[in-house]
Amino acid sequence: MARNLLGRYVWIIDTIRRHGIISRDKLEQLWLRSSVSDGIPLPRRTFYNYRAAIEDLFNITIEYDRLSYGYYLSTPGGPRAEGMTDWLLNSAAMSNVLASVSDASDRIFLEDIPSARTYLSQVVTAVRERRALRFTYHPFTRSTPNRGIELEPYFLKIFRQRWYVTGRNTADSCIKTYALDRMDEVTVADSIFEPDPDFDADEYVRDAFGIIFTQGEAHDVVLRTDPRQAKYLRALPLHHSQREVVNDSYSLFYLRLRLTEDFIQELLSLGPRVTVVSPPELKAMMVTSLKETLRLYGE
Repeated sequence: MARNLLGRYVWIIDTIRRHGIISRDKLEQLWLRSSVSDGIPLPRRTFYNYRAAIEDLFNITIEYDRLSYGYYLSTPGGPRAEGMTDWLLNSAAMSNVLASVSDASDRIFLEDIPSARTYLSQVVTAVRERRALRFTYHPFTRSTPNRGIELEPYFLKIFRQRWYVTGRNTADSCIKTYALDRMDEVTVADSIFEPDPDFDADEYVRDAFGIIFTQGEAHDVVLRTDPRQAKYLRALPLHHSQREVVNDSYSLFYLRLRLTEDFIQELLSLGPRVTVVSPPELKAMMVTSLKETLRLYGE
């Protein structure tokens, strides 16, 4: 896809979203003043073609309101679909911006992200069409790969710049999660599987942090932070259940989730500006980890 074409799609979506509802004439005026138009008008037929492409790429429908004679955005599929659409838009906008400043690449420093491009398309196809995946897996906990894994994929999740797929491992009939960047020799089966009707993906991830999905009980967690750290947690919440109570010299953050290793590592990474108020189990886990770290440095 041409860089400029993708930029035009993103511009149209952002412009309509900012206005809520916008007339064709107003959209045309803004279009001509924008950098994506190159000073060329937006013909009606071209606009209709762009509408169709936007719906196909971003799952966004540009609707027309006959009462106000304006266009507005509609995202079918509920909040999770809207979240995915926002993620796609952000990715497309960032890609478009970076591609437009390639001559400044020596002054832009990007984070090294393990690539999932090799097999992401195949895994997405398997999830959408309910087809089993067969692959070799290279876990960090073993020196030799696991070969011949067969997985009935239920859902995908991205966490810490990595893509993960979760589904039923057919060998032991257990729900397991695999990182795409550690998969190799991936193939998609021809046959279609029937997912477990009792499995609810939303329920499965609701009380989880990251990609460790245990069957343990969720706990009510209270964290205390100073005002400076509170701003960071406010801007980038740790979990969807997070809520804040602001006091004069500190904030309390309330969350409900399972106490997993990756959550403990996240809290440890925040340093002394965040302390666990409750539950006692989590405080004990944090103290144990900190003591073990101090012991290692003492040695």
